[in-house]
Amino acid sequence: MAVEDLTTAAGFALKRQRMRLRTNFTRCFAFWAALMLGAGSGFADVIETKSGARLVGTITKVEGATIFLSTNFAGTLPVKKSEVASVQTDQVRFVHLADGKVLSGTVEPSSYGQVKVVGVGEPVEVPIHQIAELWVPSAKDVAQPQWHYEAAGDLAGKSGNREQFSTVLSGRIKRVGVHDILQFYSGYRLQTTNQVTSADQFKIGVDYADNYSGRKSWYVRDESGFDRVKRIDMYTLAASGAGYDFVKNKRQKLTGRSGLSYRYESYEDPRTPPIQSFGLDLGVHHEIKFRDSKMVNDLTFVPAFSELANYHAIQESYFEMPLSMSGWKLRLGVSNDYTSLPGENVKKLDTTYFTRFVLNWQ
Repeated sequence: MAVEDLTTAAGFALKRQRMRLRTNFTRCFAFWAALMLGAGSGFADVIETKSGARLVGTITKVEGATIFLSTNFAGTLPVKKSEVASVQTDQVRFVHLADGKVLSGTVEPSSYGQVKVVGVGEPVEVPIHQIAELWVPSAKDVAQPQWHYEAAGDLAGKSGNREQFSTVLSGRIKRVGVHDILQFYSGYRLQTTNQVTSADQFKIGVDYADNYSGRKSWYVRDESGFDRVKRIDMYTLAASGAGYDFVKNKRQKLTGRSGLSYRYESYEDPRTPPIQSFGLDLGVHHEIKFRDSKMVNDLTFVPAFSELANYHAIQESYFEMPLSMSGWKLRLGVSNDYTSLPGENVKKLDTTYFTRFVLNWQ
């Protein structure tokens, strides 16, 4: 009986030892798998400490002087803010600062001991110790979109040896959300010299961009209108593609766009065949801010697939400064509109110099 009990006890001990070895092996494998997956992909939050350690996981919360990181290999790790050199998140977060301000965007490393929150607007750089809370946005957290309005116009006239009249009216409505921007815009330009029309054009359009991941975005836009001087009875340009912010900081922003487009133009002259073609949609937007003014440059280039020599390019640059009146600004600039294959007896390039009053409000 004693021998049987001894044999049974030895069997249980051996089975228990095997289970421990199997559990330890599983934990060890999970640990190394988590490290390899965390190091080989960007789909995780990363905390780098001042001692050189790199911790990969998911930031669950920030409480007091501690950041809590959930990991697959060691559970939830508390990390002191004072020991953190940089923080990076793989998705949009709400960042609550110690001064009460709430930011939204992906968190990216910046200078030593600081991070920058990259959202729809300009990136904001903050010290790590100023982060009071950090969480993933939920439906109840989404901030209400902000609406911005703009109206602009200029009026000029001349009489005597030569009679001249010109006017430009334009408007823009912008809806700025947590990570997207929706814009509606319209403009009309009319100019006559000695009762001969030298400019008569109208446009209306919509542009939507979604910054789904920090500097990356996708967009869709559509614009329609007419140009009587160029004898364009109606035109439509629809495009969609991807965008990337090459430079995005408090002072300046440089965004590039690349996508596909569909272009349609019908002409008043029946001898000119209409244009119906798919093509590329390439664009660059650059904006640099000074103390109380800014400089803006825009360029779009739309070549057709059927004939690359058939393209339409628009460039506009302007300098904007505030006036003493609240909300009013003065805009000085130049725009160039180039059509490689225009209609009969129509020049390819149209250049406009402008001085424009702009009113902004919310």
